[in-house]
Amino acid sequence: MSDKPSRALLDVRDLSVAFNGGKVIAADKVSFRIGKGETVALVGESGSGKTVSALSILRLLPYPAASHPSGEIWFEGRDLLKLKPSQLQSVRGDRISMIFQEPMTSLNPLHTIQRQVGEVLRVHRRMNDVAVRARVVELLQKVGIRDPEKRLDAYPHQLSGGQRQRVMIAMALANEPDLLIADEPTTALDVTIQAQILQLLRDLQREMGMAMLLITHDLGIVRKMAERVYIMRRGNIVEEGPTERIFTDPHHAYTKQLLAAEPKGLPPPADETAPVVVETDDLKVWFPIKAGLLRRTVDYVKAVDGLSLKLRKGQTLGVVGESGSGKTTLGLAILRLISSEGPIVYMGNRIDGLSTAEMRPLRKEMQIVFQDPYGSLSPRLSVGQIIEEGLLIQNPELTYDERRARVSKALHEVGLDPEAQDRYPHEFSGGQRQRIAIARAMVLQPKFVMLDEPTSALDMSVQAQIVDLLRDLQKQRDLSYLFISHDLKVVRALCNYVIVMRNGKVVEEGPAANVFAHPREDYTKALLAAAFDLKVEHEGALAG
Repeated sequence: MSDKPSRALLDVRDLSVAFNGGKVIAADKVSFRIGKGETVALVGESGSGKTVSALSILRLLPYPAASHPSGEIWFEGRDLLKLKPSQLQSVRGDRISMIFQEPMTSLNPLHTIQRQVGEVLRVHRRMNDVAVRARVVELLQKVGIRDPEKRLDAYPHQLSGGQRQRVMIAMALANEPDLLIADEPTTALDVTIQAQILQLLRDLQREMGMAMLLITHDLGIVRKMAERVYIMRRGNIVEEGPTERIFTDPHHAYTKQLLAAEPKGLPPPADETAPVVVETDDLKVWFPIKAGLLRRTVDYVKAVDGLSLKLRKGQTLGVVGESGSGKTTLGLAILRLISSEGPIVYMGNRIDGLSTAEMRPLRKEMQIVFQDPYGSLSPRLSVGQIIEEGLLIQNPELTYDERRARVSKALHEVGLDPEAQDRYPHEFSGGQRQRIAIARAMVLQPKFVMLDEPTSALDMSVQAQIVDLLRDLQKQRDLSYLFISHDLKVVRALCNYVIVMRNGKVVEEGPAANVFAHPREDYTKALLAAAFDLKVEHEGALAG
């Protein structure tokens, strides 16, 4: 190993990352380089070692639990692994900045936006309060936040996901760093917001001459953004090269597997004579806005505003739209988990007037799979206890052995080892946890399942597996799905019929093939353009 740096802005050499006293090797002799102004992508599935490698650059891992058995990280003539904490402080947030994956957990919920963005300016530039405020306004404006002065005293929870990510970018770019590390910067965002954030990063990079290390599992983003790519698997870099070569002529089998991982196939043809399972007519969910001393209702948030739909047996109805369009509210209203106005008909019978007790027998037939598998599974219960919970309520006559047998069958159906039912959720990967959540819904043998963004937090290859699983289960059981998503590639692979929502209303609907091939509305065209990297013909479609 040489003790001299190369000409690259950042030169990582033979970096290893170990945990638990060297028992777990998360990265094994990883090497990559980034030139000035260059964008390099570090690509791989969850657990491949890409994030721990990137966090090592700024030494942000939980030391001393983490260690580096080998490696050098050269930046501007210095090995960052050998710097004293005081020396490293001058690099962090100044010369090298980082955008973290989840802005809601990365931003401090107790501090205003002005204080959080301004902190890096005070630490590195020693600015006074007046100068900090002016610079924060300038940064917020630069990252595309409207009326930045009005946002200075806002807290993170008062901003949308896209706005929070823009604040993270403003904070990272405050001191005009030479290198920006972007860790999955668009994972949880709508396709339109994702496109805006990527364009923003490109524009700012060009303006500032900044290098970027992009960490992602989304190969579509890599192709748009990166000049060179490093593919990681199980802590090792298995392939590297120019982006175009990686996409057109991949050498390693794992790279080929990643490129082929996008959800594929089409849903089975819809049977228009199949019986209707769920139907609504002019459904409304309005939340009152109260003001004044007497808390009188002064207006309403019209989350769902006069929506009609019809879902037949064995079919999948896709509900798409940006965050805040009313998709999840619609699903919760159909399941009678929130109050609504208007008829809801299930299997030919109105259920909108039923009491909680009257709804209980129907709960086993109407199930839900949530977006975040980790958040929706109790960490205190074993997998078997989580899945059998519904059986204890809906089938109290079953014995312990009978329940355990049904849990084993449900796990087998979703592709998991039945022996896993005595383990706990934290022992599983994200994709496995989502399979557990699906098994919990399927163990009750439902007829209708609401799937709320079930693949949004998963790697591309795992997304494809979950789509195939849902398709197989639907075929075996003749299930009806209400599939809520902003991922149009997954919607295209799974849904027969599509409803496009915006601000609580349906702006377009029809057979999925027709909506994807011949969208009528500007808003739908803009969504499709953002998802499939098409030319946007109507720039104002998403304004407002």
